[in-house]
Amino acid sequence: MAAEGGGKEMNEIKTQFTTREGLYKLLSHSEYSRPNRVPFNSQGSNPVRVSFVNVNDQSGNGDRLCFNVGRELYFYIYKGVRKAADLSKPIDKRIYKGTQPTCHDFNHLTATAESVSLLVGFSAGQVQLIDPIKKETSKLFNEERLIDKSRVTCVKWVPGSESLFLVAHSSGNMYLYNVEHTCGTTAPHYQLLKQGESFAVHTCKSKSTRNPLLKWTVGEGALNEFAFSPDGKFLACVSQDGFLRVFNFDSVELHGTMKSYFGGLLCVCWSPDGKYIVTGGEDDLVTVWSFVDCRVIARGHGHKSWVSVVAFDPYTTSVEETDPMEFSGSDEDFQDLLHFGRDRANSTQSRLSKRNSTDSRPVSVTYRFGSVGQDTQLCLWDLTEDILFPHQPLSRARTHTNVMNATSPPAGSGGTNPGSNGNSITTPGNSVPPPLPRSNSLPHSAVSNAGSKSSVMDGAIASGVSKFATLSLHDRKERHHEKDHKRNHSMGHISSKSSDKLNLVTKTKTDPAKTLGTPLCPRMEDVPLLEPLICKKIAHERLTVLIFLEDCIVTACQEGFICTWARPGKVGAGTSP
Repeated sequence: MAAEGGGKEMNEIKTQFTTREGLYKLLSHSEYSRPNRVPFNSQGSNPVRVSFVNVNDQSGNGDRLCFNVGRELYFYIYKGVRKAADLSKPIDKRIYKGTQPTCHDFNHLTATAESVSLLVGFSAGQVQLIDPIKKETSKLFNEERLIDKSRVTCVKWVPGSESLFLVAHSSGNMYLYNVEHTCGTTAPHYQLLKQGESFAVHTCKSKSTRNPLLKWTVGEGALNEFAFSPDGKFLACVSQDGFLRVFNFDSVELHGTMKSYFGGLLCVCWSPDGKYIVTGGEDDLVTVWSFVDCRVIARGHGHKSWVSVVAFDPYTTSVEETDPMEFSGSDEDFQDLLHFGRDRANSTQSRLSKRNSTDSRPVSVTYRFGSVGQDTQLCLWDLTEDILFPHQPLSRARTHTNVMNATSPPAGSGGTNPGSNGNSITTPGNSVPPPLPRSNSLPHSAVSNAGSKSSVMDGAIASGVSKFATLSLHDRKERHHEKDHKRNHSMGHISSKSSDKLNLVTKTKTDPAKTLGTPLCPRMEDVPLLEPLICKKIAHERLTVLIFLEDCIVTACQEGFICTWARPGKVGAGTSP
């Protein structure tokens, strides 16, 4: 569906829009902001950000909302599409002096109705650990700014861990912390652990264990955002130098790289199955990159200014039955596409699980993602199989089209953790996708397989990475309580290994003029160009938040207004925006 209207209509702020699922409506009574609802003067302020957590309090209203506006930080009960927001009763409110909150993240593994752990990054470089339910401040990291003096751009808990978290700065550095360790009273000294194309990783040299555990230096200029893959094994980073870099987080190996068309990359997210990464930035484009093939597969042009947030919608997936003679992909390729979304429609799930039966028809899956930008516009995009599999015959729907949208009844009581980085999704290889918890944590099967720790290490670098392997994905949850962190400083002999496919495209990447037309940055005419499904102006100020929840979409703008858009069928006919 093309964007509607033109001229004067393009300047009107929309309160509803229609897609193939139906009508999305803005719920004015569900708008969150500062208690006085006065628009925030955003000149010179850091972007408004929103974080969600579900505290599982058995009341059916366990969602909690945190957002920052200027020097203020608020923590509310989030009532979503159910009830009106009560702005007069924040659970917690904080006003900071001398610095501003820039980003935040909840630990979903430890969240309860009595206590939550919230990390908050600040414009002067510090990171604070607070509990807005108990109204406590637990710890302050980088308090003296001895580790990094620059603005915190992104902070996230490491998936599967109750104690490890990662912090990115506008300096281009990224640090791994453990909440149980102190930061020390002197500036840290580092020793090289690993070095590769435009990145280096150092350990902290100290007689006693202290933060940071690791220092990553990635690219040139600010490191604007990072996102963990759904299985927690890979880390995608986007920088002001215009590069997407994807690392194996445990073995500290560079998996692949992509260059923006021009300008910096500002945001990044993973598809729910971990197969695709979408970025947005100063080229006004959204770019879809294949994790498996390490190549750009599409670009999307709909924004008229910088793209500030990209996010996949795991709840909206179109499923089409096709003629079995027209499907030419392998069963493995086919099955991998099916392991995302939520089991909300029994008829749909039965078709997905009967792929190999003689009486079933193949199914094609369409990914949905969204983007918001400084042009105040919300765009929704569909990533279809003609883009994903350009060399296969297009499947044509023969019998039925079903939409796994928010109008279907939920299979469980959970939701998903909202965020630009993707969500907690079953990894490819499982036969039936479980309900998605509203959490950044992995399915238990993904974090408890402790027997395969050695598989994440390369034999050639065993002595160096063995020190870091104590933090490996499979041990994170089990080992978070161990305070002894054994160190091995004999790492000078470690050499970086890059994959063969990486070496083909990284030789000239420091010169943007030489990257254009290479696999690192294809020319516009060399890749499919996506058009947005919808493109609507929804705010007066630049948009800074886009989160997909089960029954709604949440957006926020720099004026400090957090808006709830009810999905089709999630509000009564009498409810008007």
